[in-house]
Amino acid sequence: MNRKQFLWLMLAVVIMCGAGFALFWQDITAYRDSGAKIGAQLLPQMKVSDVAKLRLQDATGEVTLAVKDKVWRVEQRGGYPADFAEISGLILKLLDVKVVQSEAVGASLHGRLNLLAPGKDTKEGTGTLVELSDAAGKVLVSMVLGKVSLKKDPMNPLPNAKDGVPAGRHILVAGKGDNVFVVSDPLEKAVARPGAWLAKDFFKIDRIKTLQLAADGGVNAAASSWKITRDEEWGQWKFATGGGQLHPSAAVTVNNAWSGLAFTDVILDDKTGTDKAVTFTAQTFDDLTYTVKLAPHTDGDYVLRFSVAGTPPKTRKPEPKEKAEDAAKLDKEFAENRQRLEARVMLEQARSQWAYVVPGKQVAPLLLKREQMVATAAPAQHNHK
Repeated sequence: MNRKQFLWLMLAVVIMCGAGFALFWQDITAYRDSGAKIGAQLLPQMKVSDVAKLRLQDATGEVTLAVKDKVWRVEQRGGYPADFAEISGLILKLLDVKVVQSEAVGASLHGRLNLLAPGKDTKEGTGTLVELSDAAGKVLVSMVLGKVSLKKDPMNPLPNAKDGVPAGRHILVAGKGDNVFVVSDPLEKAVARPGAWLAKDFFKIDRIKTLQLAADGGVNAAASSWKITRDEEWGQWKFATGGGQLHPSAAVTVNNAWSGLAFTDVILDDKTGTDKAVTFTAQTFDDLTYTVKLAPHTDGDYVLRFSVAGTPPKTRKPEPKEKAEDAAKLDKEFAENRQRLEARVMLEQARSQWAYVVPGKQVAPLLLKREQMVATAAPAQHNHK
């Protein structure tokens, strides 16, 4: 090879390297512009404080969560207070979630990854649309959450983990072209059901003194109705009227059921089953009166409406033979408990304007008939000689 040929060969190598480097830099630039750097945040420019509205929509439902009067509310439930912890948890995850994979996927393949945006016509392959907006209603980011990615976990013994456990999510972000990102969290809380976002605090009846069930006006009303009472908080329950001896376990079951009620959804302007409602009246040792109406709903659930009236006592009744040195401590505890009770009652009164859907299994212990609450006499023992 002569000198001239060598120089031409070197020039060709330089040109090829330059073209390769240009293409490489072009790919790197496009990669950076897509925000797809592995290990980086999906939404690095956004701040939690910028978000004042969250909308989720899938093929079957939609929910809009927005700040109003400094409180997050569920628009599809008439502005019922939303669960701030759940909302903030999802927003923080969306802003902090890391990219673990990124690649360009043509629109024709989006359905296979459940990345089709929901529309009027329900389509197979539809994902969950998530929109984050500011206080003025401007959409800050719009994305479609698609197929959940699974990770094999041989140590997980659960049957539903045989194909893997949820480990990530495919996401299509508006403005990022056909780049599909796989992020490091399955984002399973991102559901488009209004009931899933309602604030979970509910009323609670405790320290019950008397409890009465008044059934509807049907032919079996008298047999279904009852009233029980006790003289002291830890005293023995008994029937307030009528014959028969109250079974202790029945009374305890009914009493305890009131402290653990929870609801699954809120109903707006609903009159379901009001003609078949039963009414509970509970008077407490805190001078509060709760009135609760229960009516059959769908799928074995019940519609519940309640009200609370009364004012907790302002002074403490001294204990028998109470020592002077204990009075100050007991007075302080009483004042603190009363303050907490007043705050709870205030919240309950605010919540009493709504109608709630309560699971039937929670209501069942409350609907015992009188005959089910009567203690049966033990069979007499006969001595045979």
